[in-house]
This record gives sequence, structure tokens and C-alpha cells, in this order.
Amino acid sequence: MITLYEQPDSGNCYKVRLVAAHTGRALERVTVSARDGSTRTPAYLAMNPIGKVPAVKLADGRFLAESNAIMLHLAEGTALLPADAYDRAKAYEWLFFEQYSHEPAIAVRRALFTYAERAHLATPERLAALLEAGNAALAVMEARLSHADWLAGDAFSVADIALYAYTHTAEEGGYDLAPFPAIRGWLSRVAALPGHVGLLD
Repeated sequence: MITLYEQPDSGNCYKVRLVAAHTGRALERVTVSARDGSTRTPAYLAMNPIGKVPAVKLADGRFLAESNAIMLHLAEGTALLPADAYDRAKAYEWLFFEQYSHEPAIAVRRALFTYAERAHLATPERLAALLEAGNAALAVMEARLSHADWLAGDAFSVADIALYAYTHTAEEGGYDLAPFPAIRGWLSRVAALPGHVGLLD
């Protein structure tokens, strides 16, 4: 069995659980958190030297970190990783977009509102900059989803999972999804898929 070391309310950890749910993989879940220091212990750092979540211990005892790398590993050989080379590259493109343009704005702004210990970092200037960057990322998604059901190719994939994780909680960071009807429709499609699990399930 795969062991997932996670902070349960983390979108990056949620991505891994969604891939596992959609591929029928069982996970043993172990809660760790930067908030209580458990991701900085020698034992955890031996598994994941960057000291962040998520990390997984594979069935053969090897360790893997970085949410999108874990997703790609678990999706190998499944329908979540497009068979067509171009569609697969587009899925990778969305994963890079998620980590470079989407998550640094939408996830970070949510964290500033959610975690009391980060409140002092939520200056008006920073919140405004994150709001602008996050809305720009949402606009990119809206443009794609206004003429396609899914982000990469014509089927649900790791690209949708990667972007769903933090987009579906964007309003917790003060983002207004009303101007993004295609995104709202896509969020509903993802949530309605067989095997879907919620963030805190």
C-alpha cells in the first residue's frame, strides 16, 4: 500500500488523494504539518528533504515528493494521463501553469485568510497583487473551458485534478467565481464524476 504523508486541508495533498480515488488505489494516510513542525523532524526530512507536504512512501519503500510528480506517477498507465502525445503534453503544460501561475496566487491568498499565523503577511498590497494574479490565471482557464469540457484533450485528466484542487476553494481566498461561468460548470462536472472525493472526506 502507498502511504501518503499529508496535511488534510492542503490542496496539494488533495490532488494525490483525487488521483488515488480515480484510479482505485488505496492510501494509508498519515497527518503531518508545517504548522506543528512535524514536516521538519529528522524522520520526515529523511523521506522528503524539502520538508513540505505531500510526500508518499511507495509500496516498494521508495519515497516521492512534489504533488504533481506524485500525481503523474500514480496516473501512469491510466486514462488520467492522455495516450495521445500532444494531449499528454498539454496536460503537462497545465501542470506547469498550475504550479507557476495559479497555485502561487490562489492557494497563497487562501492560506493568508485561512491560517491565523499568516495573517500578519496579508498586507493590502500583497492581497491586491495576489487577487490580480489569481484572476489572470482564472481567466486563462475560463478561455479554455468556454469551448471545452476538460483542460487537456477531450477527457478528464491529471490536468483537471491539478487545477481543481485549489480552484474549488478559491472563494475562501476572496476570489469571486461569478465572472467565470465556464469554470463553475467545470467544477460541477469534476465533482459529479464517479469516485470523486471531497477535500475533507
